Amino acid sequence: MLLFRWLIMLLLFVAALCFAFYAGTGQARYKRLGFVVLKWTMIAAGVFFAVLILERGI
Repeated sequence: MLLFRWLIMLLLFVAALCFAFYAGTGQARYKRLGFVVLKWTMIAAGVFFAVLILERGI
């Protein structure tokens, strides 16, 4: 469980880094990559928390 939390935090950091590169360079590919990483991070986090909720039986 701790591994998944660190992985989600790392992916959020990577997305923020991509947006920082976009702000610094103005290249649209960094913005696109940042949104892709952010989208999949949110999907993975949603699945992770759904599994936790189902595991507790709520």
